[in-house]
Amino acid sequence: MVFEFIEEHQLNIMLVLCSICAMMAILLLLTRFLPTKRKWILISMELFATFLLAFDRSAYIYKGDTTPIGSIMVRISNFMVFFLTSAIVLGFNLYLTDLLLNKGKLEKIPKRLKIVNIGAIAGMGLVIVSQFTGLYYWIDEQNQYHRGSGFLLCYLVPVVFPIIQYTVIHKYKNMFSRLIYTSLVLYIFMPIVVGIIQIFTYGISIVNMTMVFVSIFLYIFTYLDINAEINRAHEIEVEHLQQEQRSSKRLFDQTVTAFVTAIEKRDVLSEGHSVRVAEFARKIADIAGKTKEECDKVYYAALLHDVGMMGIPDAVIQKSEGFTEEELQQKKQKPVLGAEILSSITEYPYLSQSARYSRERYDGTGYPEGLKGQEIPEISRIIAVADAYDTMTSKKNQHEPLSYQAVREEFIKHSGSQFDPTFSDIMIQLMDEEHAETLNTTQTETKLECGQYRETVSAGILIGQELTKICFTCNKTDTGTSNFSAPSIILFYSYDHHVHDNEKAIEAYHYLEYSELWFDGHYVSTSARNIEVHVTEQKAKSSAYEIIAGRLEDHLSIQMISPTHIANIIIALPDNSKHSYIALTGENCSIHNITVQKTGKLLSDGDIKKIVSKISYTDRLESDLPNLQIDHNCSAFTEGIPIQDTLQIDFHTMSLPSADLVWHCPYIVLFYSDDKKAGGKNYREYALLKINGESSAENNYAENKFHMKKSDQFLGWDAWKKKHKEGLECSVTLIRKGNKIIMETENLGIAIENTTIIHDESKIVYVALTGNRIALTDIRIR
Repeated sequence: MVFEFIEEHQLNIMLVLCSICAMMAILLLLTRFLPTKRKWILISMELFATFLLAFDRSAYIYKGDTTPIGSIMVRISNFMVFFLTSAIVLGFNLYLTDLLLNKGKLEKIPKRLKIVNIGAIAGMGLVIVSQFTGLYYWIDEQNQYHRGSGFLLCYLVPVVFPIIQYTVIHKYKNMFSRLIYTSLVLYIFMPIVVGIIQIFTYGISIVNMTMVFVSIFLYIFTYLDINAEINRAHEIEVEHLQQEQRSSKRLFDQTVTAFVTAIEKRDVLSEGHSVRVAEFARKIADIAGKTKEECDKVYYAALLHDVGMMGIPDAVIQKSEGFTEEELQQKKQKPVLGAEILSSITEYPYLSQSARYSRERYDGTGYPEGLKGQEIPEISRIIAVADAYDTMTSKKNQHEPLSYQAVREEFIKHSGSQFDPTFSDIMIQLMDEEHAETLNTTQTETKLECGQYRETVSAGILIGQELTKICFTCNKTDTGTSNFSAPSIILFYSYDHHVHDNEKAIEAYHYLEYSELWFDGHYVSTSARNIEVHVTEQKAKSSAYEIIAGRLEDHLSIQMISPTHIANIIIALPDNSKHSYIALTGENCSIHNITVQKTGKLLSDGDIKKIVSKISYTDRLESDLPNLQIDHNCSAFTEGIPIQDTLQIDFHTMSLPSADLVWHCPYIVLFYSDDKKAGGKNYREYALLKINGESSAENNYAENKFHMKKSDQFLGWDAWKKKHKEGLECSVTLIRKGNKIIMETENLGIAIENTTIIHDESKIVYVALTGNRIALTDIRIR
């Protein structure tokens, strides 16, 4: 079937293949990446194959044509077919030789290839001889082609010699690429296989057509190999350039870091500041979706943003307060001086620009030019946030390191005024993540060496509803100054879970000490509302000490067991809104083998005797829902209210006396649960909105589009917090349209609009009120 098709369309197939092969020769002529000798060998091979098939086609066309032209063309065509068959083998041999000598780096031509050269030339000579002897073929009076007696001899060159060539290719195959090796094998074996078939077929020239095919493939595979080599060379060049760039970047990084470090040596409290700012700035840029190149720009601009400090007098740098007007103006010159110094780095103009505008404020009240909003370069806006964070969290002449809560509040309060709100929100996100990790990894010391009382104090151990057991051993140490030796504990609250006695630290971390307790029952009450102690003596058995403590609302139960006493203590705290921590300390003693263990037992009503009445701030009018006091973050919720078309919730809110942060305010939560309770069975949270202008949500269940703006009624955050302490009326409107819920509220100039798009096709969505350190009363539903 195949042979019938080829026989029927043979002339057309030959014409197409001739055209393709001729085009390959032209393309080779235009190729610039091949060695000159190899290119001309390939061009010759393509032309040989083109003419081979062209003359073969001509032989078929003029076969049987007895005109003078037909007689001449038949003889010339058949001669050229047999002659070019050997010429192609010779051309391929020259191509293979060039590959081995130039690409394979052989020093001399293999003998087998020399034999093939001689044999191919001899084959062409035999074709000439055949014209006079009829050895291969003869032409009769009718201009018809007939095979001669020695016809099979003509297959020696195209069949036997390629096998000899293959033995050479196989021996040196490691010198060739995979593409070149494949093309060589195809070039040899396809004509051989087809040549064997040709012996048993007559009237079609499948061998010659195959020779053209493999010539075309030889070009294609050579071209692909060139591309592969170019790609490899390009990759090597790119890798080399990348190595140079990495080396230059390391050198630049080290030079800049050394330069900045030298400048910061002028102020001990500033050492490491620029590197930390640069790292924070890179993180902010990364979360903001910047590319790696853009993040690197932000990093280096932040690293160098303070170089203007080298132009400020030492007396001004080291001064903490009481600046004269002249000194203030000198300080304000730092970004300008920095820009001038960095302007000489002309390859990176953003360095100078970023330093110049790093002290601008988002509301336009900064310096040196008073730029506002998007007028300030983006890198400078990022640096301003990172710089403020490190300044607030580091020890400075003016202040102790501020707590997480205090710094977070500063970013919330100054978002949109001092800071770009986008980058301020990202910084808050980073802080929240870091704070959560810190809480999860906080560890207590295993050993304390105590000299004077409270000279050494452990980190705080959180006491909650689950009973906590603290065990240790204690030995007296000989100090030579006092015979008294005893361990003790400090009960306290602070943002950073540590005991403080420095006024600045007490203010920064909102430190509140409840009491100091000794194992023999002695105590000092600082801010506890009441303390009740019962002590029994026991015979000393060992040096082991044990504390078992738990908390239920505003009461703590602490059992302190020593070798000589058992003290059972109940402590009434000022309220239920602040956490309680126990820190170990002592006097003239060595405390070691400290272990902290959660017992798994939860305290319940009645487990701790109440020694004072509970303080409630919900003694007001009660409406559609019960009044609610929320002492901790989301520690209580109203019942869920289903949202149908339009829903309005009005309520009175008042921050508790212990509230001191802007997010100590009401929250609105959108959710679903089977039991209509926030946090209930199959709970899914769609949005959590704080009326101070913060938002968080579970992205798995919903998409939220949150907008917050300050109106002219906003008088500042201090006034905002004061009014919440006094109490105010709030109103929240919710509109549901299918899977979309729009929530709007405005209080004291903070306007919030949030659109929640539900993903999980919930038919019922509930809204509940919650918050942090607030009392919600007079809750009305309309």
